[in-house]
Amino acid sequence: MATTQPAFFLLALVLACSGAARGFDLPGVAPVDFRKVLLLSVLLFRISSWPDCFRDIAQSSCAGTVCLRVWLQKDLLAVKVGQLSSIKTQLPYSYYSLPFCRPRTVINSANNLGEVLRGDLIENSIRARYCFDIAIAISMQFEMVEAKRCQIVCKIVLSEEGAKDLKEKIEDEYRVNMILDSLPMVVPIRTLYPERPLFYQQGVHLGVMGMYAGSNHITYFIHNHFSFLVKYNKVAHTDLARIVAFEVTPYSVTHEFDGEWKGNTTSLKTCNPQSRRLVESDIKWASRWDTYNLVTDDHWYSVVNSLMMVLFLSGTIAMILLRTLYRDISKYNQLESHEVTQEETGWKLIHGDVFRPPANTDLLCVYVGTGVQVFGMVLVTLLFCILGLVSSSNRGGLVTTMLLIWVFMGLFAGYSTARLYKMFRGSEWKKITIKMAIISPGVVFVIFFVLNVLLWREKSSRAVPFATMFILVVLWFGISVPLVFVGSYFGFKKPTMEDLVRTNKIPRQIPKQPWYMNPFISVLIGGILPFGAVLMELFFILTSIWLYQFYSTFGFLFLVFVVLILTCASFTILLCYFQLCSEDYHWWWRSYLTSGSSALYLFMYATFYFFTKLQFTKAVSIALYFTYMLLVSYAFFMLTGTIGFCACFWFTRLIYSSVKID
Repeated sequence: MATTQPAFFLLALVLACSGAARGFDLPGVAPVDFRKVLLLSVLLFRISSWPDCFRDIAQSSCAGTVCLRVWLQKDLLAVKVGQLSSIKTQLPYSYYSLPFCRPRTVINSANNLGEVLRGDLIENSIRARYCFDIAIAISMQFEMVEAKRCQIVCKIVLSEEGAKDLKEKIEDEYRVNMILDSLPMVVPIRTLYPERPLFYQQGVHLGVMGMYAGSNHITYFIHNHFSFLVKYNKVAHTDLARIVAFEVTPYSVTHEFDGEWKGNTTSLKTCNPQSRRLVESDIKWASRWDTYNLVTDDHWYSVVNSLMMVLFLSGTIAMILLRTLYRDISKYNQLESHEVTQEETGWKLIHGDVFRPPANTDLLCVYVGTGVQVFGMVLVTLLFCILGLVSSSNRGGLVTTMLLIWVFMGLFAGYSTARLYKMFRGSEWKKITIKMAIISPGVVFVIFFVLNVLLWREKSSRAVPFATMFILVVLWFGISVPLVFVGSYFGFKKPTMEDLVRTNKIPRQIPKQPWYMNPFISVLIGGILPFGAVLMELFFILTSIWLYQFYSTFGFLFLVFVVLILTCASFTILLCYFQLCSEDYHWWWRSYLTSGSSALYLFMYATFYFFTKLQFTKAVSIALYFTYMLLVSYAFFMLTGTIGFCACFWFTRLIYSSVKID
């Protein structure tokens, strides 16, 4: 289970204030210079006590793990071990939950709130002086690029329970993750097309299972031998170097002692010191993530093709709508100027009801305010990403940034809620402010807490500890809620937005609507185009989240976000215009739901993605996936719904201010 440090309590506030002072020198992003000595240790343990089901493993290989560390000038910089992860279960576990060599004191070195919330359990690796009789370990020391002999430093006996746990983890395709100088350990995998670049898999599989020819039972092989490739780039005019790549190739080797067991002085016949390489590379430190964050031609083509199609449709809609509106306004004003008596038709006829407050105004104000908060969080986060203020090398930085921005956007959420509520002639501003600050965050927090209980039961490192839950509550009630009240206070102090036309006392009867203007049909139609704007990029986002792939194309994502705004606004305005022309003045909620219905298509696509791309094996994993995607769809609903509502609000005020009304 993940643990936290005392510094986490102050991290949220310090990070928010430190950006200006630190500039681009973000935590974990500044280059680290190495000099002369690189110490590389490969830790293995031999299995000497087996249940019957693991007898084949003892004959084929021995289990193992790895510990790397380097000397930073005169200070020892240990390579950190990450969590054990699996795309089949989505339930990460601590590295030391398996019977690996471990230090006397295991320390979680996750250094920001985002890492804890993501379940990134980053722990210290074992050091040679801690290895007595815990496990068999091979220690290889490199001075520059010359390797020394292998030396055993510890020994361990695997229990039946430990062997069973290893077997289950291999069946679920768990991977071992490590970090060297903020770079995750990756396995290079060649594609079927030689001209294409290598694909990099994050983490190395704990082992594999297979079946011998003529055999009817499964044999398990543990990856107990790793061949590392560490690339470095020399700093110009110095004797310093910087690490730019950390790759590994796994093997399953039957290791043998060179003679009888003699403790730490025992040597191995099967150790090959030359299998660990430290090579110089032309890759610059600033570009070392380019290989990990490789953008394929398919990504370019898919995104550009989708954006061009959506922009063309949105532009066509906007052009037709503008020409139609210009004709309508000219006709209405011409009739007034010539004093021609003619029965009014179309959207001008309902001018006395178009600004009538809708039903459930409190809930509408809350959802609009929450949508403003989500919109501000997404916009500012994307700007930070494309400006380089949030880096993929700063683990957990994106989650931390989004959380803090959401908290501080409570100021704008309270302001927009109060302004809209006052326009609807509301007077209980404290009541609406409390609803704004509690409803949506409360729903998300309760669901998150229930999921966390399930993760606690599974003993997964993704389970958030109580200390971190307390931090979230402090951020919510200590910062977000007060900011919502401050924004609401200033929003109520502003003058009321007056209606452009007088509202009739008696509501006008709405004529029978054509079938295509049925609220259910028009709302479902309204979400198709906004969803199409994000469809292509949504695939890559889901892949990076659930299949542990790297994602760094925030420039693409920002462009998609801009197109999403334009699409939601233009398509919702078009359907709102059709509704007003049909003399239906109930546009308030309809405008919100029209673009917000794109969240329904997002959840449907997430379901399709689950059955076609994922292979979850546990009920908890399935519940985790669909619950998280439901929360994402809920946030997307409020985001797109608010964009559509604000666009229609501006549109109706614009057109009714452009005609002469008695």
